[in-house]
Amino acid sequence: MALNRLQIFKSSAIVTPSSLPKYPLSASFNARRLRKISTLPLFCSKSGPALEVSDTAESPSIVNDLLDYLNESWTHFHATAEAKRQLIAAGFHLLNENDEWDLKPGGRYFFTRNMSSLVAFAVGEKYTSDSGFHAIAAHTDSPCLKLKPIYSSLKSGFHMMNVQTYGAGLWHTWFDRDLSVAGRAIVKTGDGSFLHKLVKVKRPLLRVPTLAIHLDRTVNTDGFKPNLETHLVPLTATKLEEASTKSEEKTTSSKAAHHPLLMQVLSDELGCSSSDEIVGIELNVCDTQPSCLGGVNNEFIFSGRLDNLASSYCALRALVDSCNLPEDLSNEHAIRMVALFDNEEVGSGSVQGAGATTMFQAMRRIIDCLAHEFLREGDFERAIRQSFLVSADMAHGVHPNFVDKYEEHHRPELQKGLVIKHNANQRYATSAVTAFLFKEIANIHSLPTQEFVVRNDMGCGSTIGPILAAGVGIRTVDCGIAQLSMHSVREMCGKEDVDTAYKHFKAFYQTFSSIDKKLKVDY
Repeated sequence: MALNRLQIFKSSAIVTPSSLPKYPLSASFNARRLRKISTLPLFCSKSGPALEVSDTAESPSIVNDLLDYLNESWTHFHATAEAKRQLIAAGFHLLNENDEWDLKPGGRYFFTRNMSSLVAFAVGEKYTSDSGFHAIAAHTDSPCLKLKPIYSSLKSGFHMMNVQTYGAGLWHTWFDRDLSVAGRAIVKTGDGSFLHKLVKVKRPLLRVPTLAIHLDRTVNTDGFKPNLETHLVPLTATKLEEASTKSEEKTTSSKAAHHPLLMQVLSDELGCSSSDEIVGIELNVCDTQPSCLGGVNNEFIFSGRLDNLASSYCALRALVDSCNLPEDLSNEHAIRMVALFDNEEVGSGSVQGAGATTMFQAMRRIIDCLAHEFLREGDFERAIRQSFLVSADMAHGVHPNFVDKYEEHHRPELQKGLVIKHNANQRYATSAVTAFLFKEIANIHSLPTQEFVVRNDMGCGSTIGPILAAGVGIRTVDCGIAQLSMHSVREMCGKEDVDTAYKHFKAFYQTFSSIDKKLKVDY
């Protein structure tokens, strides 16, 4: 959570120096004057356009903070690290899965796994062992390009970096973009130990150029169909400097896999005295264009990785803000939880993915720890039956140029609220009961919702919802923010939908218990 947010309300605002974002506004901005929103300068992220808040001073927009989060989170590692930073700043206590836990009612805790997945939770002060969990789950990964283990190659005088495709991306959108790298490195220290460090090179290092139309005359009629192995290879340089060439000649065979210039850049970013200190890397190729507002009315968010960092941030922020004050948990019996998983885009089958037992194990450990050796028969199982999961993943908004691709009566629109996803074949975990409960929260708080089903003549994507519903045995609803350009290097969604999702998730934490007890299904 950004501590210095610029909050401008619907009519006008008094802007004080303490409320300014970290990055400067335009030189003409006068922080001591009242400004109408329409006259504020345009900018991206922390220096992005001032936001028009749709409600009152009690409900400020989180959109600027989301832009900051997106711009910090070039990779799933950075997204997790930034979430960790914000949780610690909000007073959550960091746990380690390898240690014994000491939990108490009213406490707020979290842990990370692989620095790419995270579970955070807040225990109600009136907690009982069978009260259950109210959880929101999302994922930190997005389709991208990743450097191969042996990535350095030379073609026609160009130094290239060979990549793997991760997930089901719209790979043609990665051509002609200003690209760089980010990820993690293992660094050897002077005492022989090793450090796990994150790295992000903000300046453009790579580019995948398209072929000129003069050499591909039919591309506009036959379509752009690149070979992902031979055509989707970023170039980074034409020749090495003499010093770098000499350095390359001295490297060992294990270092021959790496480009010496890139290793030097990484060494500088990591503060190493020599690139030889870097003994392992895991790098994504990333688009360097910042996330920002767009459209004539600044009503859209243009960004990479909206799927699914927008959901992740809304869930994280809702948890933090729902238990920010001491009294927020005073009447809560349940445990409020956020789980952010990795590897959703490739099936979730990893130790840090939703297919692992991370959430199940965490829930059991929490109940065991809070029981203080007075665990009754079936407490854990009864707690799971009392629990509810919101699987939050971005949804397909209706595309005005391809309306026929959507089921006629289920065409979600941008700026119209969260989309509840249905599929009779259980590609989504939503049922009539879970949809009702989630919509009832929206009705009480006057929040809009929409419905989505895929056409019968088209395949349906899926989410972590069915995986967790089956693996944990928890009631689940699948929902998401409507977006366009899903899995493109540059996606878009509606600004209002971000705030609506945040309010819906926060209301879920605050009011679900009172709603759930009014409905009985198995009795």
